Amino acid sequence: MANHHILDSHGTDISSQDNWHVLTTDALPESMVSTNITLLELLQRQEKPDVIVPLADLLDESGAQVGGLVKEVYELIVQHSSRLGLWMTADTDADALEGIGDFLSTQALIVIDVPKFADGRNFSFARTLRQIGYQGEIRVAGAFGRDQIAYLLRMGVDSFVLSEHDMQPDSKFGIEQAFTALASSYDGQSASDLPMFAKPSEPSLA
Repeated sequence: MANHHILDSHGTDISSQDNWHVLTTDALPESMVSTNITLLELLQRQEKPDVIVPLADLLDESGAQVGGLVKEVYELIVQHSSRLGLWMTADTDADALEGIGDFLSTQALIVIDVPKFADGRNFSFARTLRQIGYQGEIRVAGAFGRDQIAYLLRMGVDSFVLSEHDMQPDSKFGIEQAFTALASSYDGQSASDLPMFAKPSEPSLA
């Protein structure tokens, strides 16, 4: 965590206030900087922490929620957690999100990991989540650029994980500029209320 910072939609560093624990898996990205916790540690704890689990492990090849043992393990995690969150990568099928909208709505946090700088699917994920009515926190981590932050805010993203290097100013684009570049277009409101999500007006009958 020392080499990363979590910033809210106003560019304020909220790292010290972040209480999320991410469930340890072999596929855990380096960008997930929350405190790690194993399933065994979670089940042995008396207090219930906030826990982030990988969405990919909860879906089958068709993008539907899996049942059986995986479902039973997830229910155990629910019972031993205070709040639940998910993390996903660009390998997630964005179309599948619409089919599990009810499940996603129960999550307090969804983290979108961007594995490659040129991968712009994080925009699609954030937009889709807001369009299907997700009201929780959306966080972006991984290989995204500071110049993308303002646009991600417009998609409905609430917080960002940045490395120590990304926090340093350069000659072209500072971190403060990243959060103010589109200030006139974003004021913290839900993405569904922004102009890009407005329903098309009915054609005039005149």
